[in-house]
Amino acid sequence: MITIGILDLQGDVEEHQIITEKALKEMKIDGTTKLVNTLDDIKDCNGLIISGGESSTIGMHLEKTGLSNYLKETGIPILGTCAGLVLLSKKTDQDQPLLGLIDSTVKRNGFGRQRMSFESEIKFNNEDYHGIFIRAPYISQISDDVEVLSKYDDKIIAVKQNQYIGIAFHPELTEDTLIHKLFILEVESCVV
Repeated sequence: MITIGILDLQGDVEEHQIITEKALKEMKIDGTTKLVNTLDDIKDCNGLIISGGESSTIGMHLEKTGLSNYLKETGIPILGTCAGLVLLSKKTDQDQPLLGLIDSTVKRNGFGRQRMSFESEIKFNNEDYHGIFIRAPYISQISDDVEVLSKYDDKIIAVKQNQYIGIAFHPELTEDTLIHKLFILEVESCVV
């Protein structure tokens, strides 16, 4: 059985939990989700989802609780959406705590402020997908070993490096389990 942790601090935590459980069921995988807020919470998790919110606040929480060091040391798979993508990057246009697990530079609020949020049909990993962008960042630079999973208007909006997946938009706000299934497969491949 696998356990997917969902950071329970900000963002669409419940929505991530619902779509992850739906994906597990569709894939017929014995798994569950668990809300994570402390170091003790994550110990039995095989992967972690970090959702949207304010990335500086989330980053400070990760550092304060010891989760940041734990995530870096253990290498458990992480799906970061919106603010989670920012946290996974090595650099951003703001001075803030980062996990630095994806060799990328991210522009926070790259598509504009709240009122400039939008939805669009995109290609994700060569599949049709409905992207929901809310104060979305984009990736301005990547290293050669980072795989691009999606672009919008020539801007990189989804990447994968090793067991880390960063998404600029909000897959938890759709009914489409494509992205969560990709993450679950990554988690499964890392479970020994």
